[in-house]
Amino acid sequence: MNKYLAKDLKPNYDKYPVVEVPGYEEACVAGWPAVMSALAQAVRAEKDGLLVLECYQGVHDAEVLKALGEAFPEAALYLSADAMKSEKELWDILGPDITDDEIFGYLTRQTIGVYFDPDKLARMREKIGQDTHRLRIVYGVGASYIVSGGVLVYLDMARWEIQMRFRRSEVSNVGFRNSDKRAGLQYKQAFFVDWRVLDRWKKQLWKRMDFILDTNVPGSPKMIPAEAFFAGLAEAARRPFRVVPYFDPGVWGGQWMKEVCDLDKDKVNFAWCFDCVPEENSLFLQFGPHRVEIPSIDLVFTHPVELLGPNVYGRFGDEFPIRFDFLDTMGGGNLSLQVHPLIEYIQEKFGMHYTQEESYYILDATPEASVYLGVKSGIDPDEMIADLRRAQQTGSFDASRYVGNYPVKKHDHVLIPPGTIHCSGAGSMVLEISATPYIFTFKLWDWGRVGLDGRPRPINVEHGKNVIQWERDENWVKREGINDITPIAEGEGWREEKTGLHEREFIETRRHWFTGKVHFQTQGSVQVMNLVEGREALVESPTGAFRPYVVHYAETFIIPAAVGEYTIRPYGESEGQEIATIKASIRK
Repeated sequence: MNKYLAKDLKPNYDKYPVVEVPGYEEACVAGWPAVMSALAQAVRAEKDGLLVLECYQGVHDAEVLKALGEAFPEAALYLSADAMKSEKELWDILGPDITDDEIFGYLTRQTIGVYFDPDKLARMREKIGQDTHRLRIVYGVGASYIVSGGVLVYLDMARWEIQMRFRRSEVSNVGFRNSDKRAGLQYKQAFFVDWRVLDRWKKQLWKRMDFILDTNVPGSPKMIPAEAFFAGLAEAARRPFRVVPYFDPGVWGGQWMKEVCDLDKDKVNFAWCFDCVPEENSLFLQFGPHRVEIPSIDLVFTHPVELLGPNVYGRFGDEFPIRFDFLDTMGGGNLSLQVHPLIEYIQEKFGMHYTQEESYYILDATPEASVYLGVKSGIDPDEMIADLRRAQQTGSFDASRYVGNYPVKKHDHVLIPPGTIHCSGAGSMVLEISATPYIFTFKLWDWGRVGLDGRPRPINVEHGKNVIQWERDENWVKREGINDITPIAEGEGWREEKTGLHEREFIETRRHWFTGKVHFQTQGSVQVMNLVEGREALVESPTGAFRPYVVHYAETFIIPAAVGEYTIRPYGESEGQEIATIKASIRK
């Protein structure tokens, strides 16, 4: 008997959504023999006798080099790592951005050349230029910085897979031999330095790439020509699509997603699902029988205007500013008590140009569910901060003395502008709708727990005290914090409501309830939606501009700005029933 699915229904959440690429069904080659055969053919047609394999951070070098050695035993091999600075030299330069903080760094402004020693680089370039081997292979991060020309293969990596490899101690940060370092510290270095540098370099290579090689699944490489890669991105930019969700357990995690999203029942829990964070999620491009995994941020980089719209692109650049994710405490515990930085604070301290504006949409809840939000009226801020500091030694903090606690139910919407103390209590299934820079959370109290790794979870009282907005008390919460819902319009079989976010925030959300077909218009701006009520819905183009697209309960989907007009209606098991979507867009 299902506990969270009504009427003992089977889960229909799609964990592996794809973007099919018409006209390129035969474009992908899979397996090392086929990949190497295709590269051999490409090299034979290239007069320079040069094969360049440019890597994103996190590739399993040993696997790729083994395949190259077996396919091209007579080739001269050059490793980009041999031309890099020493770890000490790199730390002297990058350390101020990486910092000694447990979680936070500063977004680096460095570019690819920072990794390379000028003398080593000059010697390697000279040696390659004088090499008389029929085939010269240059491999690694920055390989295409060392040489130009030749056949260029780009080995891209999904960031979630990189994080998994950090956890398994399989890969290092760029220029370092630190695979034995704690995964959280490796991730921080990648987030603030490696990925910033490599994304800047990647964007300079689009026109030079000949092939994209996906090595996210060990032992199962897939390669496509650059033409097919760009065709897949162009397809995604003009139709509704979903990025690939990923799920992770946590110390407070619950059981709802296990059932509704059909996840591994042997796991202790699932706390998070990131189902629309394009900087972190992947995109599956389908070529015939083969599914190629690429970082979804590639779509933002290559089609920012079509995806985001000119106004959003002009405001945020090639970043995707809207985030949807799940926080599951159904059968779990409270989230950490936390606060997000104000815009001026995140700009000054971390180099981000916008902050985490947030809300909790309650997808499901037990009768006991609640949220902690804002401070109690009349408290002494200095006393609360002193008690939070003291709690790090005593393991005890009376949250009910200082922080408001409010019951919530299914379809409530809780608004959390930056500077507001908050957390979801146990018994809630939260669809978190927020701005994207999610790493910038200042934990104030974690209920005396340790993480799943057995280590104390980092607490950031000193950052938090600098941004808490003490005037957001019980009166403020009741007035502005929960269910600030305004009816907008209605017609036969439909109604529209504005549900937030807060007026201080740049994201606006609209909820639509409908029993028939409803017409929407992107109005030149990207929209992110979730089916919050109903089993299935069908997204269609009135002009046939894209194939009809089916979405299921709790799935987040993206409507690119270029789509323009589209419709949504109940579909399949939901026909004749009332369904609902929540839609987020950027306020103009």
